[in-house]
Amino acid sequence: MTEHGHDLTPRRARILRLVVEEHIATGAPVGSRTLVAIGELGYSPSTIRYELARLENVGLLDHPHTSSGRVPTEAGYRFYADEVAAQRLPGRPLAIELEPARHEVDVALQATTEALSQVSSLLALVSAPSVTATVIRHVEVLLLQPQVVMVVVITASGSIAKRVFAFDAAVDARLVDWARTYLNETVTGTGIGTSALRRKLANPELSLRETAFLHAIGGAFLEVVEDAADRVYVGGASRLMSELRAREVSDLGLIAAALEERATMLGMLREVLATDRVLIRIGGEHDDPRVRPLALVAASYGIGSRNLGVVSLLGPVRMDYAGAVATVRGAAAALSDYVESLYS
Repeated sequence: MTEHGHDLTPRRARILRLVVEEHIATGAPVGSRTLVAIGELGYSPSTIRYELARLENVGLLDHPHTSSGRVPTEAGYRFYADEVAAQRLPGRPLAIELEPARHEVDVALQATTEALSQVSSLLALVSAPSVTATVIRHVEVLLLQPQVVMVVVITASGSIAKRVFAFDAAVDARLVDWARTYLNETVTGTGIGTSALRRKLANPELSLRETAFLHAIGGAFLEVVEDAADRVYVGGASRLMSELRAREVSDLGLIAAALEERATMLGMLREVLATDRVLIRIGGEHDDPRVRPLALVAASYGIGSRNLGVVSLLGPVRMDYAGAVATVRGAAAALSDYVESLYS
């Protein structure tokens, strides 16, 4: 087989796989004696030593000066991670019940984030569905005072936005009642931020008075978009930093600063929305140099073929990739079921 420009025989691939798994489990360099003692290969010690040297020559293993064993390079981890992702491992169910949070998306996503972090001991990042991916469920238009109107917009994802409008003159209560009825009859089920919503707010069949009032309160729909923009839920940051410190990873301050920036986190997750497969980024594959000591395992969730958000785990390059892949797949499946029941 050919991987990363290297010609790997099945025997070489098998040995590399075992070296990566043993190093992930122990953190120690892996030598031929260790591989023989494991007893899974059935090759002679001399054969194993030869193949380890070949794997080092093509850049898939490294040889620490203080040890006779080898450790995987980033390319070695990439080979292993690609194999794990291609196996279509079943998703690992999370011990969490999302149904009680049926109309509270924030609660469900935060609970998922915490469960992911606890089960994996890694940093969990979960992005919320864009509010523009959901539709309007209900609109309330209320006359609070003769010159003050409040508009409440509720979306299918559970987002609620309210905005108060002050007018120069008293507002006709009948106009307020009409607006509430008209909006619930016409914009319910319409996507936030769509041209269809704009057309319904500027319906040419309405009177000038009705059109002017809808134009005056139309900012309430923009408020929904602004309030829910680019939400990312984070869990397990202290666990990750403790683990990196224990592994003597340098530049902890830079890593912490990067993870505090929403733009950095969104940048890492946005690519996943364009694919239906598990995405794995290892070390130098990250665009941001500050997070290159880390690896990311992520999967999208959504409805049918429509991806709405991302579930991900971030940890040291020497992480349990098989466990991380199974965990994000399980969480993505649970959130897909959740949002499908919610949006339908």
